[in-house]
Amino acid sequence: MSDALASQARRQEKIALVLGAGGARGLAQIGVIEALQARGIEVVAVAGSSSGALVGGLFAAGKLEVYRDWLCSLGRKQMLRLLDPGLGGPALFRGERLMHVLRALIGEPRIEDLPVDFTAVAVDLLRQREVWLRHGDLWDAIRASFAIPGLFTPHVVHGRELVDGGLLAPLPITATRLSDAHRLVAVDMHGWPQRPPGAPAAAVDETHADGEGRLVRWWTARFGHAHAAATPDEPAMHMGFTELMARSLDTMQAQIARVHLALDPPELVIRIPRDACQFYEFWRARELIGIGRAQADKALDAAGY
Repeated sequence: MSDALASQARRQEKIALVLGAGGARGLAQIGVIEALQARGIEVVAVAGSSSGALVGGLFAAGKLEVYRDWLCSLGRKQMLRLLDPGLGGPALFRGERLMHVLRALIGEPRIEDLPVDFTAVAVDLLRQREVWLRHGDLWDAIRASFAIPGLFTPHVVHGRELVDGGLLAPLPITATRLSDAHRLVAVDMHGWPQRPPGAPAAAVDETHADGEGRLVRWWTARFGHAHAAATPDEPAMHMGFTELMARSLDTMQAQIARVHLALDPPELVIRIPRDACQFYEFWRARELIGIGRAQADKALDAAGY
């Protein structure tokens, strides 16, 4: 069979897509999906943890383009306004304001009604095990899957307190094995570091009289200089508490993901550089989507798609 015919045959195969946990880096997975769609590759099932569950759920609902356009329209200050402090609670943020905005933007689909098979992976802290959410309210599943301990409060689903799926399944390969897909494509969020393309996000005016300057200063004091380029080699002694916690969680997730890839290898792995951004830089969506598309195109070309 010629290379052209082989490539055409691959594109006609049904694939299952595994989307990994990675904070804001997870937005690069929007670009990965765009690259797959541009080549006419059919995704029949998707499973995701944390930000991968958010991207995957919106893709399965047919609303990823709406979310992408909305996300790319937001600046740093607008993004920070979506976070509601969890004063006196077990985490920095409650996540209710963000969920309210997303429900208004996307609607309230149920997982079992989605046109693409979808699984959100969360963790039951009491039972210390993965939970696969395949039925019920889509936003409940997504909210539970990205409930990073210490950052977002746990979310109760079916009477169970659930937290971020990335704790046990940062790359939930097993959750896609129920599908009838021919091939499995996984997006690993812990690729080898490289300087991300494009310039760092521009600094912003923090002196507005509407109070946004105080919000930005509060964020920067806890997370670091949010408009600076990612610095994966920054000494831990120079980090804030939350940033150190995030870096530690990322290290744990990278190791677990490597084990899962070794035990149950997919046919294709698309790797996002782990220094593409800091975990909280969701306002760099446009840049991150571009990184994801470039990395996907590179991997797909190498695989003959």
